[in-house]
Amino acid sequence: MYELFIILYNIGVWVASFFSKKVRAMWKGEHRTFRVLREKIDPNAMYIWFHAASLGEFEQGRPIMEAIRREHPGYKILLTFFSPSGYEVRKNYDGADVVVYLPIDTKRNARRFLRLTNPVMAFFIKYEFWSNYLHMLKERHVPTFSVSSIFRPNQIFFRAYGKGYGKVLDCFTHFFVQNEESRDLLKSIGIDCVSVTGDTRFDRVLQIRDAGKSLPIVENFVGGTAEDRPHVFIAGSSWPPDEDIFIRYFNEHRDWKLIIAPHVIGDDHMKQILGKLERKTVRYTEATTENVVGAECLIIDCFGLLSSIYRYADVTYVGGGFGVGIHNVLEAAVWGKPVIFGPNNKNFQEAQGLLKAGGGFEITSYDDFVGVMRKLADDKALEQSRERAGGFVESLAGATRQIMKEVKFDF
Repeated sequence: MYELFIILYNIGVWVASFFSKKVRAMWKGEHRTFRVLREKIDPNAMYIWFHAASLGEFEQGRPIMEAIRREHPGYKILLTFFSPSGYEVRKNYDGADVVVYLPIDTKRNARRFLRLTNPVMAFFIKYEFWSNYLHMLKERHVPTFSVSSIFRPNQIFFRAYGKGYGKVLDCFTHFFVQNEESRDLLKSIGIDCVSVTGDTRFDRVLQIRDAGKSLPIVENFVGGTAEDRPHVFIAGSSWPPDEDIFIRYFNEHRDWKLIIAPHVIGDDHMKQILGKLERKTVRYTEATTENVVGAECLIIDCFGLLSSIYRYADVTYVGGGFGVGIHNVLEAAVWGKPVIFGPNNKNFQEAQGLLKAGGGFEITSYDDFVGVMRKLADDKALEQSRERAGGFVESLAGATRQIMKEVKFDF
């Protein structure tokens, strides 16, 4: 049944590739994988394989890859992606020796892939459970780990009809899960090789913070010192429903400066944002250290800056909560910034933790947003929320070190 599903899925991807550039890139990338592996894999080397679905999972695996590089340089790193949004951004990542798409999970592909790469160890990040690959890793006696994984009662593994597919979990040597609930769920189906280590993303955002870039254009836009400059509100990964709320507010409250880093930076979205703003605005790609001085709003219309930009905020907003789900709240919180976000956050453990800690604030409407901003206008409340946001991230770091202690490296 699983094999039939994979075949039908593959046909669906092939059809979709005619209509979507993103899907076409994935289709072509998967079909190049074996040629790339034949060219790049060193048959005399020992590879540790990391598989990440997309960019977010890559960021969770990255601290472990880099720890292995530092502490066990005798191994090489093989990194695979499922999604173009991960592969296209990180295909030149210098922390891995080989970076490719993972071919679709058929028995034939899994067999060919493992014969070519011959990994001595494998790490699957968070939600990755590819049955054929995992069963063949088990047959080859390759230690295989699930990292930063999280389990919920409604997943197929814990349903009566999911027992067959649930056998895929028996292929893992050890699970490094994010919370106690995940450990209890796995125990309920007889899996005891589990450690609660938390989420490696906390380690990663601390690394990002420590490597944060100085941005002269943003510094000139913000202006002055922390004591005499206007307050700064930074919205990251925003979508139109988010922008409808905070732009309306800041069109009226001109004592704040506004930085918007939208999730989509295409021309259509830029026009939408500019059409809503009633304040003097500059786009980052058109900005100079001079022309931003008198601006009231700065739009970040390029990628790669957001994690460093958050440092300049007094209050932050992370988008996506009025759609499929919020984006990365930790990148803002790690700088000790209160984070506001929309209601679709219940399945995001880091957001729930931030809410409980008092460093995060959920809104469901414009009126909610006004209420949070009024609260944070009080200097004491603002400082308290800053401390709680930063403290929340610091308190949950250390998953990478725990995992590295548990995994046995023989080389």
